[in-house]
Amino acid sequence: MKKIITLFLLYSLSAFAQTDIDAAKKAYDAGDYETAYKLYLPLAEKGDAEAQTRIGGFYLHGKGVAQDYAEAAKWLRKAADQGYAEGQNILGFAYSFGEGVAQDYAEALKWFRKSAEQGNAQGQNSLGVLYAAGQGVAQDNAEAAKWFRKAADQENAEGQSNIGVAYHYGLGVTQDDAEALQWFRKAADQGFAKAQNNLGAMYNAGLGTERNYFEAFKWYRKAAEQGVPDAQNNIGVIYENGWGVPKDIIRAYAWYSILADQGNVMDIHRRDSIKKQLTESEIQESESLKKQLSASLSTASLTF
Repeated sequence: MKKIITLFLLYSLSAFAQTDIDAAKKAYDAGDYETAYKLYLPLAEKGDAEAQTRIGGFYLHGKGVAQDYAEAAKWLRKAADQGYAEGQNILGFAYSFGEGVAQDYAEALKWFRKSAEQGNAQGQNSLGVLYAAGQGVAQDNAEAAKWFRKAADQENAEGQSNIGVAYHYGLGVTQDDAEALQWFRKAADQGFAKAQNNLGAMYNAGLGTERNYFEAFKWYRKAAEQGVPDAQNNIGVIYENGWGVPKDIIRAYAWYSILADQGNVMDIHRRDSIKKQLTESEIQESESLKKQLSASLSTASLTF
């Protein structure tokens, strides 16, 4: 009888914990980070690895609490030490960028590998990035491609984009633009901005497919709206030359101006060159368009 009661209590505690996690996830998905933090914290303090990872993430990004890299690293390590693959991957990032810990690529490699070997797709991609860059390990494009492919096969958009880059340049795999195109498309269809820009570039140059300026413009535009500078520049070039769209130097001026305002020297020259072709009223129209575009663009970090 005592054993039955003990089992019932354990089951009840587990059910309550799952209820708390579900409530925390619901609050997080709703953007109520303060409530999510409060719900995850007691679970993390009791040793729940998923909750520890979430608490680490809150501190890492300053969501629901003041940003604190050292506190983030502390909680991520707790989860990582329990073998939680997601926590291991994020702790690897902390070591890669020196956030809350001393920057140490060898330590980052260790945690990425632990995560990757458990089948975590993001960990696999992260491990591939270090092999590609030769950070914490001797550069090995074949090993990088192996891990990118593992991540890509799990529908990880970054992994798909990176294996696409590998095929485009022949890094660790046989050069194959048709294969690169397919992987860029898979990542682009998931909304991964760098892949969208790369897919646009493939169509623009006719690599792995027939040249198609309309498709190039479509994918450049998607990437540009997510804040990819190269894509924003490419949109300006397309409008300036009328490739796949009606030639429109007013719109070209607006796109170049967005990047020129950020100090991009090439786009400063392009903007100033077009400016000589515009009337004062057209310049004002373009400046108004630039403000509208700037307000709609994502400012998300897009660093590889």
